[in-house]
Amino acid sequence: MPDQKKLGLLAQAGLEPYQEKPGEEYMSEAQLAHFKKILEAWRNDLRNEVDRTMNHMQDEAANFPDPVDRAAQEEEFSLELRTRDRERKLIKKIEKTLQLIEEDDFGFCNSCGIEIGIRRLEARPTADLCVDCKTLAEIKEKQQGRG
Repeated sequence: MPDQKKLGLLAQAGLEPYQEKPGEEYMSEAQLAHFKKILEAWRNDLRNEVDRTMNHMQDEAANFPDPVDRAAQEEEFSLELRTRDRERKLIKKIEKTLQLIEEDDFGFCNSCGIEIGIRRLEARPTADLCVDCKTLAEIKEKQQGRG
C-alpha cells in the first residue's frame, strides 16, 4: 500500500503516481509536466492557507478587556503567523523548484549529480539531494550538533 504522505501531494494535485513507460528518458516532458502540476497545486494550497489565516485573524481580532483572553488570542495568532511564515518560505522553495523545471535542471542531485528518482520527488518534490547525499548531510549535521 502506498505511503499516505506520498499520496497527499499527488491527491492534492489530482494525480496518480507516475507510471514510467518502457525506455522513457528520466525527466521527460511528461515527467516534468507531472511534477509541475504537483508543485503548482501545492503552492496554490499553501497560498490559500495564507489567505485563510489572514481572513481569520482579521475576523477574530478583538480587543479583549480580560488579559487572559487577550493573551490566549495573541498566542494563537503568534502560532498561526509562525506557521504561515514557514509556509511562505516553502512557497519560495516551490517557486525555485518550478524555475528549475523551466530551466530543464530538475530531478538531479545538487551534490553528486545522479537522478534523485521519481518516487522520492513525488514524496518531496522540492528535494535537491539524492537519498544517499541527504543521508550523509544529515549525519554530518548531527555530528556537528554534538561537537
